[in-house]
Amino acid sequence: MRVALLSGGKDSFYAAMLRWPPDVGLVLVYEFPEPSPHLANLGKSVETLTLAGIPVLVARLPRGREKEATVKVLRLLGASEVVAGDVYIEDHLRYMEEVASEAGATLHEPLWGEDPAELLHRIVEAGIKPVVIGVRGAPEDLLGAEITADNVDELVDRARRGGWDPLGERGEYHTIVKHSPLHLRELDFEVAGRVKSGKTVYLRLI
Repeated sequence: MRVALLSGGKDSFYAAMLRWPPDVGLVLVYEFPEPSPHLANLGKSVETLTLAGIPVLVARLPRGREKEATVKVLRLLGASEVVAGDVYIEDHLRYMEEVASEAGATLHEPLWGEDPAELLHRIVEAGIKPVVIGVRGAPEDLLGAEITADNVDELVDRARRGGWDPLGERGEYHTIVKHSPLHLRELDFEVAGRVKSGKTVYLRLI
């Protein structure tokens, strides 16, 4: 059983593409101090995954017992392989290694160790169309922008000059996959509003 940890965003989706096909996509609902743009738009996050033909399971994790609950879900699913989209944050990798080990599964991190700028280019070249739905450190004028071959170099340049990660690995920005070569059709959505909570600004999608 291959389980891909997915959010609806570009990185986890690309990681799943590189280990295609997943038997199930697992969307984990955490209680964050500030809202996650993915979870604030959970319906659309799930919809874009199902449009790519991925069966999706959503699991809410109790605060303070997230690791234990994640292991339990993976065991219930009979996971033999876990696919995640971490790139360079060591704490995230160690956490996922522990989770997979306790669940009796093999961890695959196909994006690990890649250069963020080069990886963003490859994501776009793979035909993935990400739309920025939240920022926390990246400029607010990115909200609603689709990352394309025409503007990816500009985004990377702005990130380097602004001191933030062009991939958004540290949460500087979040995306939703609007389309990919695996999608039956493009994700349809409208922006219902803009929400600011703490340092996070995100779009409300309907």
